[in-house]
Amino acid sequence: MSIFTLTRPRSALLALIAFVSALTVVGLSSPAQAQANYPDKPIRVVVPYTPGGGSDTNARMLAQPMSTILGQPIVIENKPGASGVVGAMAVLQSPADGYTVFYDSFAYAVNAVMRQLPFDPIKDMIPVSQAINMPLILVVPASSPFKTVKELVDFAKANPNKLDYGSYGAGGAAHLAAEMLQRDAGIQWVHVPYKGGAQAIADVLAGRLAGYFSNPITALPHLKSGKIRPLGTTGATKMEALPGVPTFEELGYPGFQVVEWNGFFVAKGTPVHAIERLAKAIHEAAKDPTVKARMESMGIEPVGNTPEQFTTFLQGEIKQWRALVQSNNIRAD
Repeated sequence: MSIFTLTRPRSALLALIAFVSALTVVGLSSPAQAQANYPDKPIRVVVPYTPGGGSDTNARMLAQPMSTILGQPIVIENKPGASGVVGAMAVLQSPADGYTVFYDSFAYAVNAVMRQLPFDPIKDMIPVSQAINMPLILVVPASSPFKTVKELVDFAKANPNKLDYGSYGAGGAAHLAAEMLQRDAGIQWVHVPYKGGAQAIADVLAGRLAGYFSNPITALPHLKSGKIRPLGTTGATKMEALPGVPTFEELGYPGFQVVEWNGFFVAKGTPVHAIERLAKAIHEAAKDPTVKARMESMGIEPVGNTPEQFTTFLQGEIKQWRALVQSNNIRAD
């Protein structure tokens, strides 16, 4: 038998082994390579509210520096409807690859305890980063006899259901803040729901509404003109735009914190690398001096925390609102 006939099968076998090994390496490295290159195409951010609203405005403020940081365009897509469900389902029905991101607000946690949803907000979405905090301000008409929260509470205790408060619908931050005051102060006052915050603040300005927990974007212009009066704020610390107005915690209401937060989510199954890259970009965007200055002038606190921190915050929100909904027997619209 010749040397040739002995070595040919061996050479073919070695070549086959080398070919299979190459395929294996390619197969194993492709997903890793794709993760390392993330993002390599535009990212879609789904906002489940109409253009021009608070969440939409905040998302767009952050999208610009995030696009620069990530090196890819970020496209805001508004999909309003069904208390955020339409937008959430659009994200959950898209590939879980980090290129479709959900941007929701305070309503996300409330929906988890007040509404029957076609998805599980705890298991089907992954929190990426909390974008902003926006404490509320309890405001009263400039003509109101109440100069402090104590004066309002004392009157309400002596006169059950004689005072009314506005909101932009059951389960909204303004409604739940007023319900929290009702529970913690032991008062009874009447809920007047409006279709939006603009209508509620208009009735405060006209003196037709006793009180309203307004977001700062709506309230600050009227506070500066002296047309309404602030009694307290609902953040953990004093609002930078209103340093002279006490927080409810300072007024003797421990744990009284209500913030209209916004945050970024992705669908379950999104690669960890993409989540971490997004979270880092959000953190950097929230610290951008231009974004920070603009937000703080509007009474908004930019956050940009880690997925773990946002998850812990979200769990606390759901726990808090579940307890309030149960204690006050609150029902959705």
